[in-house]
Amino acid sequence: MNVNNHIFKRAARTSTILFFFFMLLHQTDKLLIGPLQTPIMDTFHMTYTQWGAINTGALVVGALLYPVWGWLNDRYNRARLLALASLIWGSTTWLSAIVRTFPAFLVTRSSTGIDDSSYPGMYSLLADYYPPKSRGRIYGLLQLAQPLGYLLGMVLALLLGGAIGWRSVFYITGSMGIVLAVAIFFGVKDVPRGSGEEELKGVELTKFKFSWKTAREIFKKRSLILVMLQGFTGVFPWNVITYYFFGYLASERGYDSNTQLMIMAPAVLVMALGYPLGGVLGDQLFKRTKRGRLIVSATGILLGMILLTITMNVPTAQVTLFTVLLLATALFMPFSSPNILSTIYDVTLPEVRSTTNSIQYFIESIGSATAPLIAGIIADATSVGNAILWISLSAWALCFLFILGAIILIPHDIEAMHRQLEERAAAEKEG
Repeated sequence: MNVNNHIFKRAARTSTILFFFFMLLHQTDKLLIGPLQTPIMDTFHMTYTQWGAINTGALVVGALLYPVWGWLNDRYNRARLLALASLIWGSTTWLSAIVRTFPAFLVTRSSTGIDDSSYPGMYSLLADYYPPKSRGRIYGLLQLAQPLGYLLGMVLALLLGGAIGWRSVFYITGSMGIVLAVAIFFGVKDVPRGSGEEELKGVELTKFKFSWKTAREIFKKRSLILVMLQGFTGVFPWNVITYYFFGYLASERGYDSNTQLMIMAPAVLVMALGYPLGGVLGDQLFKRTKRGRLIVSATGILLGMILLTITMNVPTAQVTLFTVLLLATALFMPFSSPNILSTIYDVTLPEVRSTTNSIQYFIESIGSATAPLIAGIIADATSVGNAILWISLSAWALCFLFILGAIILIPHDIEAMHRQLEERAAAEKEG
């Protein structure tokens, strides 16, 4: 193995590890607000609608800043920008712990969304470290940090929240963000865009830079448009379940905190397995057909719909059956996530991948911001259980239809992107 290749692989491993912890701890901070719902609502005397607004605020801020972060990450050093994002996360979480009124908490918690839109830079950098055939696996492994972060947040909230208070929990996670910012700043190195593409081996990559002309070509790919549209509906269930499921278990099923932990902890662990499993299955099927990643995505969505419906209709007294069915639901729910991300990079040029991913996340964030508020309104009018089930089923049904359309169109757009890379390589060699 040559020295440069060894250094490149070591940098890839280091970056992947640090990004895993970035996602793990960031998701811990972001999602622990769900298990802390009751004490926070009691502190500020919130209604369910106000609770929905708290969660929507951060999502709106994140959505508005996705295009900004995407543009920055396609033009400047992605490692430095991710270190900045981690610093912002830690600082804004501290502010949320300090405030004493509902309006102030609404503002400070919303400000935590500033860094939420930094993820496209991370995924873009990893796409330059790893080739297309292994991205699903890498993204799946990385994304298992999301449910593990949720689990860590759950443990911190349920075990420490009652003992030291929800504000102290926020101080802990905020401090983690600041420490990690330093680690990313010194430990992660940026690489030229396109380094992971086989067609561009031996090509001077630094000459291919972001341009608005290249960015506009994103919207000519019909499969990509459908993938982006499914993102709007696909995030509704995630956000409703994240912010309301603990409240549902407590208020409508009457489960105490220990029972909630016994149900949700294994569900989150199984969900963590679903991310890399979905990514591996997508990579394997992608080797056989360009439609492979999206077929795995559609399968996961369909099975999630069926299993969630059955789960939510289990009688309250049958805790074991409810838990088993929830575990099955949790396994299939994340199948689409690493495959959708890999699909986006399968059809876009390296220098606009952060921008493309940011557009996708912008669309998803609009859905994410809308979902908690709608769920709060439905919960106030009917029940939390109805809000979770009605929103999840209707959103996933639309998501499934969009992905079916993308399955038909994706081979053409993948082939078109590879032709562009081959043309670049040929032009460089001739020049």
